[in-house]
Amino acid sequence: MNVIVLLADDLGWMDLGCQGSTFYETPHLDALAASGMRFTQAYAGGPVCSPTRAALMAGKTPARMDTTDWFGAGRAGKMLPADYVPQLPLEEVSLAEALQTRGYRTAFFGKWHLGKEGYFPEDQGFEVNVGGHHRGSPPGGYFAPFKNPKMEDSPPGTQLTERLTDEAVSWMESVHEEPFLLYLSWYAVHTPLQTKPEYKEYYQQKRSQLPEQEGEPWGQERERKVRRVQDHAVYAGMVQSLDESVGRLLGRLEELGLTGRTLVVFTSDNGGLSTSEGHPTSNLPLRGGKGWLYEGGIREPMLVRWPGVTDAGSVCHTPVISMDVYPTVLSAAGLDQAPEQHVDGMNLLPLLQGGTAPGRALYWHYPHYGNQGAAPSGAVRSGDWKLVEWFEDGTTELFDLGADPGESQNLAAAQPGRTAALQAGLERWRKSVQARMPRPNPNFGK
Repeated sequence: MNVIVLLADDLGWMDLGCQGSTFYETPHLDALAASGMRFTQAYAGGPVCSPTRAALMAGKTPARMDTTDWFGAGRAGKMLPADYVPQLPLEEVSLAEALQTRGYRTAFFGKWHLGKEGYFPEDQGFEVNVGGHHRGSPPGGYFAPFKNPKMEDSPPGTQLTERLTDEAVSWMESVHEEPFLLYLSWYAVHTPLQTKPEYKEYYQQKRSQLPEQEGEPWGQERERKVRRVQDHAVYAGMVQSLDESVGRLLGRLEELGLTGRTLVVFTSDNGGLSTSEGHPTSNLPLRGGKGWLYEGGIREPMLVRWPGVTDAGSVCHTPVISMDVYPTVLSAAGLDQAPEQHVDGMNLLPLLQGGTAPGRALYWHYPHYGNQGAAPSGAVRSGDWKLVEWFEDGTTELFDLGADPGESQNLAAAQPGRTAALQAGLERWRKSVQARMPRPNPNFGK
């Protein structure tokens, strides 16, 4: 079985047509959903990029590896953020290494952001690396010259999303007679916000024809305004380019006769950017966005197609998380599980077959100040209940996601017993993974 992992950057839960967006156009991703399984409650391992990317590659929660912030971050506030490890540790047996040692050809394309030189994809089990280095955003933007140290440049005006897809398709053609892992991790739709002029014009025209919106177009999350409407023409163009690349790659897979023996996983690394840096998308009905532990920051689109296993057009409502990709890929490849490595991941095979999986709590740890306005915090989801704990003052918020997916009603005061139990469980989990905590900032306010 071949494996293709497709990772978008900053793509929100509501940014696909199959997820409910009516402004963005994603026919190829919608077709992928129609041919496989769509997960409605898939989560990122962290609210920003590097933690989630490390979690996917290692099968471990970021807190266990101390990879809890994006690599290069260093904001402080009332508290000093917890120290973190700024690379995927080499002692972790990456997903690529696990497959490479069993005869798989392996290649990485796009955004890595898991460490500086010495920790690049080629140091973590990928025989080919095109574009992956320490930067989290494209150095030269989305149009050539790209100024990417791990990729030859293209003629001026070439689009980065298309170039990376070209590289992935070419490599797949060269190795298609052997089992392979193709990891295509586009920089899109991360800032800078740039698209083709004709796409921008198309969506500007589409926006002009929208009926007048009911309610306020902007909300508030602490000191940050939050976009509540999907109508950003440039961002929509970036989403379209991403979708077209998915269609082109999977179309070539079909032409090569490989669709029936290739597992395809598509997801994102954190929620849509709604509270800063241009505020390009809205995650409604979810609260918040990238950088926050509210649902808008950590709930992701996730599509999985495993021929012979997933029923076409199936939908799964069971909560899953980034770490689950590792053991699921091993299962698809017919390899033994490695529970000592993917200790925080769950094999999704039973769910992909239409069955059930054991219940479990999901945890997040973000002891940092995000660029998007959030403060150090942690969260746990158990069943439909979710607790968010703010480390600056120890306050908690309790939400019933079954009745209130938008996290609009804090039930902590009304449910003190449940709140205390979830908070105690979150504390026990932090101790079990030896999570690092923020500490008071003696210079704050001086």
